[in-house]
Amino acid sequence: MAYAAWLSVYGSGEQQRLAAEFVSYILQRAEKAGEKVHEKAIRIVDEGKERGSLTLKGFEMRVEVNGEKYKVRVIDGEAVEEDRGDRKLLRIRIIAEVGGVRSDYVMTYGRYGKHNAALGRATARTGREADAERLAAVIKALTGKEPRIHRMKDGRTMIECYGGHLEGFEQYVELADAIVKWLEETRRR
Repeated sequence: MAYAAWLSVYGSGEQQRLAAEFVSYILQRAEKAGEKVHEKAIRIVDEGKERGSLTLKGFEMRVEVNGEKYKVRVIDGEAVEEDRGDRKLLRIRIIAEVGGVRSDYVMTYGRYGKHNAALGRATARTGREADAERLAAVIKALTGKEPRIHRMKDGRTMIECYGGHLEGFEQYVELADAIVKWLEETRRR
């Protein structure tokens, strides 16, 4: 339903018209099913319409990560699928300036565990903890959620993102299509 809502806004021609009719029909049915069902349907439709509604280029925000304040300015970004053996991975690359330092930030999403959960990871080498903090600031600015930061025994710093972060990334036009496609292709049937 979220995808149909997205198509009702961003689709073209007949596809957009049919999606809008479908969303309208579902909302009417949900209203008849009761207030809770209708509220949930509206929430899903609104989330679908938000996907791809923002752009990364020129995005700016101030955030706080681990007590440190950062100014994040996004220059560009992309999401691409990558085949790694029998696994399909999603690589999200963001070019941003954080606290005056311009860098290329990359995180890789895969599916893990018995529930096939989407999990994104990025690793900073030993001595590069500041890079990990800046990446965490980029993630929090773009998704509204702070990622989990682990200090590994070998000195590396690991950043983990979850499905909620991926939903946040879906709001950006440069990332939305690749994320939706990857989620569909990696979903267990």
